[in-house]
Amino acid sequence: MVNYKFLLTPSSDQIRHIISLYRMAGWWAKDVPDDPLLVERIIAGSHCFMVATEGEEVVGMGRAISDRASDAYIQDLTVQEKYREMGVGTEIVKRVLSRLEEDGIKWIALIAERNSHEFYEHFGYKIMPDSMPMIKILT
Repeated sequence: MVNYKFLLTPSSDQIRHIISLYRMAGWWAKDVPDDPLLVERIIAGSHCFMVATEGEEVVGMGRAISDRASDAYIQDLTVQEKYREMGVGTEIVKRVLSRLEEDGIKWIALIAERNSHEFYEHFGYKIMPDSMPMIKILT
C-alpha cells in the first residue's frame, strides 16, 4: 500500500531514493556525484515536499515552491515507472494543491514537461496564452 506524507527532515535512505527519482526523471546527470546536502536544501527550501512511499521506499515525489504569500509552482513531480497509472502522481498533486490552498496560495503554475500537459488538465490547468517557459542555467 502506498502512503503519502509531507517530508521535512529526510532520512539518509529517503535522500538516496529521492536522488534516484531525480536521476530516473533525467533531471540529474548520471555522472554527477550524489549530493545529499543538496536534497536536504531542496526539501527545506520548498513550500512543501510530498513523498509517496511503499514500505521504506520512496516511489514518487512532488513539491511546491512559493513566495508563501500569493504565488506557487508545482515542481519535480515524478513516480517510479512500475507505480505509474496507479493514481500515485494524481494523489501527490491533489495533496500538494490542497496544502497550497490551505496556506492561502491562489496562483499555482507549473511547466508540463515531455507532453505531460494532459495529466495536469485533469486538475484544471490550461496552457497560458502568450507565454513561453524560459530558462537560464548558470555554469
